[in-house]
Amino acid sequence: MEKRETKVAFGKAGNGIGSKITLPMPWLKKIEISPENRGIEMFFDEEKQQIIIQKK
Repeated sequence: MEKRETKVAFGKAGNGIGSKITLPMPWLKKIEISPENRGIEMFFDEEKQQIIIQKK
């Protein structure tokens, strides 16, 4: 398993605050995510405090 440390970017979004996380392109290429095929699913495990991202 590969690990990278990064930060969450926050910015104004309408009447609230939005957030973004940049994912490394090598990781996206390995799971075949591209501009043409960009569907993903995200899961939040509150107990383990983990966010899981996988190809749809």
